[in-house]
Amino acid sequence: MNEQENRRNNDVAQSTLEKQEALQSPTNGADILNQLVKPEVQEALTKLADHLPKLAEMTALLTKFYDVARQAAGDRVLVQDTLGAVREVVKPMEATVKHLASAAIEARERAEREEAAIGLFGMLGLLKDPELQRMLRFGQAYLAILGERRN
Repeated sequence: MNEQENRRNNDVAQSTLEKQEALQSPTNGADILNQLVKPEVQEALTKLADHLPKLAEMTALLTKFYDVARQAAGDRVLVQDTLGAVREVVKPMEATVKHLASAAIEARERAEREEAAIGLFGMLGLLKDPELQRMLRFGQAYLAILGERRN
């Protein structure tokens, strides 16, 4: 372990030296000046400078949020309470999902057992089914809402 740490430290030190040498080399300085002379770079820097107050404000808010989130994550009582609240919300949904899944499985099994063809009169008879009527009304309302939102 000690030898590996020494290698890593040497690699980091070598990389740092290379970066410092690159920054101090005259060609790199000239490259930076050439970049700064370009109008698009100057325009980008101007825009960045204009937005610095907003960026500073956003950074301060993000820092506060990070501090609160970090503190909350370390609070075991808050974490347990949050998990309990999530479980209370999910539990009724779990029962509904299980109910719908079991109904779908049972419907598939019934449909596989039934081999009779559904004809035109059978389809017309199905239109009187209350569940089908409820689903058709839902579909009609859903499509109407989508149409209204598109406009």
